[in-house]
Amino acid sequence: MLKPRYYITSAIAYPNGRPHMGHAYEAIATDVIARFKRLDGFDVRFLTGTDEHGLKIDQAARAAGMPPKAYVDEMVAPFRELDEALGISFDRFIRTTDTDHKALVQALWQRMAAAGDLYLGRYEGWYSVRDEAYCDEGELVTGEDGGKLSPQGTPVEWTVEESWFFKLSTYQDRLLALFDSQPDFIQPTSRFNEMRAFVAGGLSDLSVSRTSFSWGIPVPGDERHVMYVWLDALANYLTGAGGLDGEWWPADLHVVGKDVVRFHTVYWPAFLMSAGIALPKSVFGHGFVLNRGEKMSKSVGNVVDPAAMVERFGVDRLRWFLCREVAFGEDGSYSDEAIVERTNADLANGIGNLAQRSLSMVAKNLGGVMPVRGEAGETELRLKAAFMTGSEAYFAAMNALALHKALDAIMGLVAAANGYFAENVPWALAKTDTARMAEVLAATLDAARRIVILAQPFMLASTAQLLDQLGVATEARDFNGFNTPVAAGVRLPAPAGVFPRITLDG
Repeated sequence: MLKPRYYITSAIAYPNGRPHMGHAYEAIATDVIARFKRLDGFDVRFLTGTDEHGLKIDQAARAAGMPPKAYVDEMVAPFRELDEALGISFDRFIRTTDTDHKALVQALWQRMAAAGDLYLGRYEGWYSVRDEAYCDEGELVTGEDGGKLSPQGTPVEWTVEESWFFKLSTYQDRLLALFDSQPDFIQPTSRFNEMRAFVAGGLSDLSVSRTSFSWGIPVPGDERHVMYVWLDALANYLTGAGGLDGEWWPADLHVVGKDVVRFHTVYWPAFLMSAGIALPKSVFGHGFVLNRGEKMSKSVGNVVDPAAMVERFGVDRLRWFLCREVAFGEDGSYSDEAIVERTNADLANGIGNLAQRSLSMVAKNLGGVMPVRGEAGETELRLKAAFMTGSEAYFAAMNALALHKALDAIMGLVAAANGYFAENVPWALAKTDTARMAEVLAATLDAARRIVILAQPFMLASTAQLLDQLGVATEARDFNGFNTPVAAGVRLPAPAGVFPRITLDG
């Protein structure tokens, strides 16, 4: 029987600087969803990569005294290395300088032209190089020095040049119809409301080519122009799917930052409608990760290298913290102190303590052999009910992309299992009733097994180590094996702590 397919993408990073915590957060969150779907029986394709054309790259390359291609070849490496350090399980790391991508974008342009949606004109207006975005006068804000800024607070410059335009204005009604018929096309609800209001307010035709620089994909038939970087970048999702009519299209989910939701939910579906291509099923706009409540900025000096955070805290602690502490879809904050406090509470005192003390008792009192499960008594029935409710909450949260709520559910299960262990005092039973002690340990180990299986999308090496110690066979680690206990008599490895407590001093 064929597995159902699931195609998920992150936004592609703009490599004009080193990756920051926002890149790490988006990569981790998208990876968690991809791993969850694989454990749930889906055939997953996960796409990520880098967006390498446009004026911002052209200017950065000139400042570095390098040709643009050589510049991006050098700058992409840290993004690829960060993904590997974070355990990001992508199936393709796409670069918009890839040969197959260039051919696809030009084919997409030709379809839009054939639909009569492209025309030659002249653009006069404001442009944010940092955002690679055109800005209407009414969107601009005033900076502290009285200068004009984009809605994101970035500098804008007045631009005048010949340009090809896309008839975005003609797609207003179709976009509103899409939003009204599929309210989950844009998630969370706050992003949906924002984008619907933007489209309802009226759309202007969109400039989709530039002539003031040459670092981009040439317009077919008019190579004086290069394509607008966002048309180029958004099409990466089709390239990753196998082509304009690729076998993996449509995407099930685009995961993007809230600052680029407009590009993904207004421009992108309009381009696809023009080209006669199916739309992605959903776009999720997550919030920002803030350093001690402040947006990261080079001028403020609070930009943190995520690779250094991995080196300091370990990848699993960082993945757990970001998904647990930041409500997915909202802004969240991190600090060294918060990471230490959260991971000690959840991992060292919670999951780690549950596994370590039960495994240690089995090693000490039962020769390291998985004990026989006893007949369920009152405390076992309460534990079973807690796990039924908690696991249902976990799966509901994961399917709703509420990653933080899924981890809340896991910690509820940890509390139930630790409560069961404490209530049944197996350390006392070791002196008075070894048979009952064995039953309690068997139930506790099975609870730990289930918890660790559910935690796998969020943590990597640590969950694998715990499942090894719990005697769980490799083929029994997906969600099909959730209700299959380890057989009595299985010899368990010697227990070893997986989550030692950490301090700010290391």
